[in-house]
Amino acid sequence: MPKITQFTVIVMRNVILVHGSWHASWCWALITPQLAARGVPSVAVDMDGHGLAAHSPASRWSRPFDPAAFVTERSSVADVTIASAAASLLAQIRQIGRGEPCVVVAHSMSGVIATAAAEQEPSLFAALVYLAAFAPVAGLPATAYESDAVSDTVSDTGNDGGGVPALLAADPAAVGTFRIDVGDPERHALIRETFFNDVEPGLADAAVGLLTPDTPLAIVTESPTVTAARYGAVPHAYITCAKDNAIPLDVQRRFIREIDAISTTPTQVFDLDSSHSPFLSQPATLADAIAAVASR
Repeated sequence: MPKITQFTVIVMRNVILVHGSWHASWCWALITPQLAARGVPSVAVDMDGHGLAAHSPASRWSRPFDPAAFVTERSSVADVTIASAAASLLAQIRQIGRGEPCVVVAHSMSGVIATAAAEQEPSLFAALVYLAAFAPVAGLPATAYESDAVSDTVSDTGNDGGGVPALLAADPAAVGTFRIDVGDPERHALIRETFFNDVEPGLADAAVGLLTPDTPLAIVTESPTVTAARYGAVPHAYITCAKDNAIPLDVQRRFIREIDAISTTPTQVFDLDSSHSPFLSQPATLADAIAAVASR
């Protein structure tokens, strides 16, 4: 009778890649083949109001360009909320995972949406991986962490606002969005320095050209409510980016502390010496970290 050899089967969960503000699923284009090479199935999705669901202000395309119209035109994504965006993400997780839990990787502002989704349906999350992301689990909105005029409640973060506030081209309350002017050559260098400061220049220029102007205001200003029994039961990981000019490293580490304060298990931490966009500057290293969580 032939000898039966025992071996360990490593189950790779579906990985769902969620982009941040102004980006879309295109930003993961270098990551999905890296994950595939590691035997990890992955799908990049678009958040509400982004990618194929984006609607640029009409004034963006007017010629001659009217700066006054661009900074006053109401955004068509102004009605998107954390709740509606989380519902869309959950629908995508159900479809991709066919009801089975998935590993969700949330970059930057999508951390807010993923946090709300994990609280609503923790059974769909095999793990939640934050990539230099907002994880507002302490009852504060994302703006409390990124504003120059932080309140005493968050003053110990040391956050000077990064480069994001300087990118805004309109009053968010007036237009219902955080709007940037990706076509303004004077802001081009600042956008690159904020998001892509260690990305090869040609690739960084291509990425800037793919950004959309509007990201829904409510995602930034609303506060998701989470509980230890639901959100806290989801395994968490956080990938920090040391050269991040959008969300400073000390703010990322504050999020980790706040996650740990409500979670049943400590956050698994991976540290990258990268900008806000390691999916473009260090795709292999980032894929290693994601694969480590997916195979756990």
